[in-house]
Amino acid sequence: MTQPAQISNANKKIDWTRLAETALQIRRDIVKMLGVAGSGHPGGSLSVTDILTLLYFHFLRHDPKNPKWPDRDRVIFSKGHGCPALYAALAHSGYFDRKLLLTLRQLGSPLQGHPDMRRLAGIEASTGSLGQGLSIAAGCALAANFDKKDYTTYAIISDGELNEGQIWEAAAFSSFRKLSNLVAILDYNKFQLSGATKDILDMEPVADKWRAFGWAVREIDGHAHREIADALAWAKSQKSGPSLIMAHTIKGKGVSFMENNNHFHGVAPTKDETARALKELGESESEIRTILGMIK
Repeated sequence: MTQPAQISNANKKIDWTRLAETALQIRRDIVKMLGVAGSGHPGGSLSVTDILTLLYFHFLRHDPKNPKWPDRDRVIFSKGHGCPALYAALAHSGYFDRKLLLTLRQLGSPLQGHPDMRRLAGIEASTGSLGQGLSIAAGCALAANFDKKDYTTYAIISDGELNEGQIWEAAAFSSFRKLSNLVAILDYNKFQLSGATKDILDMEPVADKWRAFGWAVREIDGHAHREIADALAWAKSQKSGPSLIMAHTIKGKGVSFMENNNHFHGVAPTKDETARALKELGESESEIRTILGMIK
C-alpha cells in the first residue's frame, strides 16, 4: 500500500494561524449550508467547530484519499444533528468537493440531516439516535485491541446525551476494559433541544461522575485552540484507561445573535440572518450575494 496522503501532524509544529483560518471558514460554510437548506442545527454545529478543526487538521491520523485505511483513527460523531460542522471539516480535509456542501438536506444528497456512513466517505458511523455513539466508539477501540492496531477512536458527544443511560453503560464498559485508546470529547455547550441542560436534567458534577466511572478527565475551553491541542495530546498519553475531554463551549459560537440563543438549536437562519451572520464572519460581499441568491 502507498503511504497515506495525510497522517497525523501531531508531532509537527502547530500552525495556529492556519487553524484559526480553517475554523473560520468552516463556520462560514455551516451558515451557508444551513441558510441554503432552510433547516438544520446551527447552534451545536458552531459549538463543536474548533474541536473538529484541531482533530482533522492536526491530530487525526487519516487519509482522505483512502477513507477505509485500516490504520486510520476513528471519529464517531455521536451528536449527529451537528453534522454540518463534520461535513465542512471533511470537505476541507479533501474527502469530497466543497461544492457538495450546499446540497445539505436536499433530496438525493449524501449530506443528510444526520450522517449516513453508507453514502459519504469519511463517516465512520450513521448517528443521530442520541446516546449510541460512545458504545460504537468503545466497540471500535476494543476491536483495535483485538486486532493489535494502534489507532485511536474519538467519540464526540453532546451534553444532552448525558441524559441517556446508554452513555453510562458504555462509560462503565470502557473503563472496565481499560480502553486507553478511546477518547470521548464532550461538547458541553449547556443547552439541548428544549432548553438549558441544567433545567432539563442537571448532570452536575459532570467531571466527578466520569471520574467515578473510571475515566481520566480534563476540562478545557472548547474554543481555545491551544487548550484543545494540549488536551488531545494529554488524552493520547493516557495508558491506564479511557479519557474524557470536557470542552466548555458556547452554543452558536462565532455568530453574535446565535451565541447562547437556544432558538438556533434546530432552526436555520433566515435569509436576512444568513447575510448578517456571514458579514460577522468576514465573508466577502460577492460570496454573500451568491449565497443569498440560492435562498428562496
